[in-house]
Amino acid sequence: MKGPRERLIYVPCILTGSGVQAPDYLATVDVDPESPCYCQVIHRLPMPYINDDLHHCGWNACSSCFGDTTKKRNRLIFPCLGSSRIYVVDTGTDERAPGLHKVIEPREIFRKCGLAYLHTSHCLGSGEVMISAIGDPCGNAKGGFVLLDAETFEVEGIWERPSQAAPKGYDFWYQPRHNVMISTDWGVPKFFLNGFNPADLGKGIYGRYLNIWDWTTHCLLQSIDLGADSVPFKILFLHNPNAAHGMVCCALQSSIHHFFKTEDGCWTAEKVIQIPNKKVSGWMLPEMLGFCSDIVISLDDRYLYMSNFIHGNVRQYDITNPHCPRLVGQVFLGGSIPKGGVVTVLEDQELNCQPDPFIIQGRRVYGGPQMLQLSLDGCRLYVTNTLYTPWDKQFYPELVREGSVMIQIDVDTEQGGLCVNEDFLVDFGKEPYGPARAHEMRYPGGDCTSDIWV
Repeated sequence: MKGPRERLIYVPCILTGSGVQAPDYLATVDVDPESPCYCQVIHRLPMPYINDDLHHCGWNACSSCFGDTTKKRNRLIFPCLGSSRIYVVDTGTDERAPGLHKVIEPREIFRKCGLAYLHTSHCLGSGEVMISAIGDPCGNAKGGFVLLDAETFEVEGIWERPSQAAPKGYDFWYQPRHNVMISTDWGVPKFFLNGFNPADLGKGIYGRYLNIWDWTTHCLLQSIDLGADSVPFKILFLHNPNAAHGMVCCALQSSIHHFFKTEDGCWTAEKVIQIPNKKVSGWMLPEMLGFCSDIVISLDDRYLYMSNFIHGNVRQYDITNPHCPRLVGQVFLGGSIPKGGVVTVLEDQELNCQPDPFIIQGRRVYGGPQMLQLSLDGCRLYVTNTLYTPWDKQFYPELVREGSVMIQIDVDTEQGGLCVNEDFLVDFGKEPYGPARAHEMRYPGGDCTSDIWV
């Protein structure tokens, strides 16, 4: 937390599904207030192929390798949700202008691992990189993990024991001091690839479990049921490696669950935050869910931040007592319920009126807050507003047409509280290849969502 302030942010920019026959690319954004290029994209690295749908990248080395002087954080590993390709990006040669180091073709993943629809990348202390998969090459659900050598980036195979893949997959986090890894599950790819269909609810298509793995033996030990169609998404342990606690957001349930280890050594979970649905007209369902799509925990493990992609708000909770989070800050940054839109809120347990449209520096922002990244000192929360191409097109067609933004929220780290920094705006609607959608954010020196302390 006492490290240097972030000066650069790497952001994958998505052109997949926009109608532009151009590849997704990695943007380098200058976020140094003293720089003449502040809030500008200073470099773009296009990928070699189109329709990749770049997703959640991770490092070749992070805090899990702390103390090993042979390791350098100089490669970003980009799994692709659309193509199942993996890109290895060199950030070490010139951190302001990254270059492409290696491409791992999907056929190699299919052949060696039998996995596809790649999602999250984390480095391991063993000198490997692990990437979660959501399905098999035919679009069926399969929650397995691809292993790469972190030096050669050769595909080694799968992490889990043969025939022990989880029924569904999405995100994961590990904690060696408790000999555990926990993964989440989204759903069956061949269904959600075309967007969200309410008719799929209640049919076992969407996920409901936290999957508990033995970190040493790679065996699936336990599955915790969070409720039908809850869709456990982003999962995080507390940063303190001794803490046997963590949080997971459930997208379709619009909730946060706290998971922890019990005295008998097993794991359990409790719902600690529930975002009420809003009764509406003019939307696909008579009740609008919040859709909790991302969370981040401050490095001191005091605050949790969550985004509601459809309601359009970012919330700050004090989690000093993880069994009883306390709401201390909230801002609205777009979403589906602003005044003057097609949706009318008929009944709302939280708000007295619909929020105003979100406009910053004269720019109307479409879409809802989604990906979150926090500064190391906890004072600045960065937000982008794109989820996944078919769902973006379904919920926010204006977002695809106009492009997304990155904004900065100033955080009160003493009492709690959030306030949009009106002087900060990165507008990806004016990119040279056409309006782009910005997704996950990474700092060259590591950050709150990619580093695991062991």
